[in-house]
Amino acid sequence: MQPTITPTEATLGATIANVDLSDLDDSTWRVVENAFHEFGALIFPNQHLTEEAQITFAKRFGDLELLTPDNKVKAVSISNLKEDGSVYESADFRYKTLRGNEGWHTDSSYMPLAAKASILSAQVVPPEGGETEVADMRAAYEELSKDLKDQISDLKAYHSLYQSQAKIGYDIEAGSGYGYHTKGAPLRPLVKIHPITGRKSLFIGRHAYEIMGMQREDAQKLLDELVTFACQDPRVYTHHWTPGDVLMWDNRCVLHRARPYDFSETRILRHTRVAGDPKTELVETGRDERAGDFKPSTSNRPDSVQLESTSF
Repeated sequence: MQPTITPTEATLGATIANVDLSDLDDSTWRVVENAFHEFGALIFPNQHLTEEAQITFAKRFGDLELLTPDNKVKAVSISNLKEDGSVYESADFRYKTLRGNEGWHTDSSYMPLAAKASILSAQVVPPEGGETEVADMRAAYEELSKDLKDQISDLKAYHSLYQSQAKIGYDIEAGSGYGYHTKGAPLRPLVKIHPITGRKSLFIGRHAYEIMGMQREDAQKLLDELVTFACQDPRVYTHHWTPGDVLMWDNRCVLHRARPYDFSETRILRHTRVAGDPKTELVETGRDERAGDFKPSTSNRPDSVQLESTSF
């Protein structure tokens, strides 16, 4: 049976049915890869992937970004449960991470090497809330006025996980987890050209906090206005999770966020992240005052053992 592709009603995203991600032949893989570039986000219902199968599928897109100090860990759990089965509370590091995920962002823009793709598979989902939303930064850019396109065409913004968490009241120390590093804040263009499609998109989100050559207050105002404009219908697709679903997106042209849910209900997703191509996703960094020290690096790997696994 041939795969069927059904676009969503948004400007991005498509559901691919009649495909088994744990057993992809080359012909079906080409269909998936082409759809990924065309639609920016893909939904695969009823997959129920094992961890090994999800890792194997993710590797079809490129090298994996390792999100913990343990090189053997290729996939991580995004969960509101501690190991003892209790839920995280507001003082917990992971709670702060999960709350941060509710803001529009792109994965690893705060690392020297930004991510190419992210893949989530649903294990346990709450009865209400906890959806994942994706927003089309290609269509958003195309809808900007000519004057605004001209204004931002050469602008670059620094990205920092310290700064984005500080915006919502969390002051995180260096070394607390993945992303809380001393490599500096990456400087990335506000307008990105996709390395495969050549299509322009906005490259913004909660981690962007300062624009080179602008007063920080003015820069933040512009960045907030761009996110507000970009993340509107029909450029947003909301995925209502069912256990077994797989959702993936292209971090180079798509923002995403988690929606709130009752933390007394269990939500467990498995996450794999595909590393970006250094030719297009590796950038220079500048000093981030919230990180304290500044040790520029072209590697995302931790310089020392970190206490918590990651920010997603």
